[in-house]
Amino acid sequence: MLTCVRALLASLMICGAAAASWAVEMRAAVLRVDYPRLLPVSRFDLRPGDIGFAGAALADRDNGTTGAFLGHSYETVTRAAAPEEADAALEELLADGIRVIVVQAEAGDLLRLADHAAEEGALVLNASAPETGLRDAECRANILHVAPSHQMAADAVAQFAVWKQWQDWFLVEGTNPADRALGEAYRRAAEKFGAAIVEERAFEDTGGSRRTDSGHVLVQRQLPTFMQGAEDHDVVIAADATDYFANYLPYHLWTPRPVMGSGGLRPVTMHGAHEAWGATQFQTRFEDVAGRYVMPEDYNVWLALRAVGEAVTRTDSGAPDVIRDYVLSEEFELAAFKGQPVTFRGWNGQLRQPILLFDGRITVSVSPQEGFLHQRSPLDTLGLDQPESQCTAFN
Repeated sequence: MLTCVRALLASLMICGAAAASWAVEMRAAVLRVDYPRLLPVSRFDLRPGDIGFAGAALADRDNGTTGAFLGHSYETVTRAAAPEEADAALEELLADGIRVIVVQAEAGDLLRLADHAAEEGALVLNASAPETGLRDAECRANILHVAPSHQMAADAVAQFAVWKQWQDWFLVEGTNPADRALGEAYRRAAEKFGAAIVEERAFEDTGGSRRTDSGHVLVQRQLPTFMQGAEDHDVVIAADATDYFANYLPYHLWTPRPVMGSGGLRPVTMHGAHEAWGATQFQTRFEDVAGRYVMPEDYNVWLALRAVGEAVTRTDSGAPDVIRDYVLSEEFELAAFKGQPVTFRGWNGQLRQPILLFDGRITVSVSPQEGFLHQRSPLDTLGLDQPESQCTAFN
């Protein structure tokens, strides 16, 4: 009997040693670049101080639940920096030995930071920059894109409009560079899915307050006149990436029509009212951590770090090259509370994911829409497909 007990204890010690040898202490970071911004049109859209960081806190909790059984631990360091401080903040993270970094930054800063991170062998996950070019000719081998591109968002809206047989579009575009980039994505989406842009107009951004005393009065006077005399159309598509006019459109048109895009029905990765496919449990966990409703930026960071956690679980490694190779492989998939697993595109590092169409209260629909097919995955009907992408960094 004593011999059996000793054998059992020896076996347990061997198993414990083996488990310890597989243990991973996964340290990652979220670097958020905070830019000077005008106040949003609505107070409901004020950015909380922990935006993005709350998603990281939930991801650490979720990753830790599985990690506890495997001897893996997770810690995410969060840094907020002004644009001029971003390089120094990245340098501090790299000096601290962190080699997996989720970045919330505009395109130019993202590319510069990622290029510096690449010199240290670090992996960057883009949680905010939507420019399609980052997934195209400007792609980088060490950037994985969790945030959808402008083209993915535009295609999601376009599919729903075409499914509804709203084929004739009136495109209203802002005058800032980001607005024009989004407008171009809608032009491509119209061509891709057989819609017709019957007229285009540009709404001038004159600056100034968009919320206080006279802001809504001026827009109320301007928009109906601005929209007068348009060609017959089924739907108004708004390209307002800088948030200064689109939210006023639905009730200030000359001809009453649905509004989609940057106002009315909007494409988002997640919102606080989404409950389908088990999302209620995600919402309640997030609210327990943050004390508020989730925002898309929180979800993007959570999803990025959950992808990292899944890779660590499957590979027993926290090395950035191992994580990258695994998530780009056919073996990777991750539940995202949107009806089907999400995966990465191996040719440009973009995460395939459904896009929620949100009216400010509920999920009205989810793209890709029924009937839009693809030889690989219906999710590849959203955004650049492999033959369209000029990205060669992943070859």
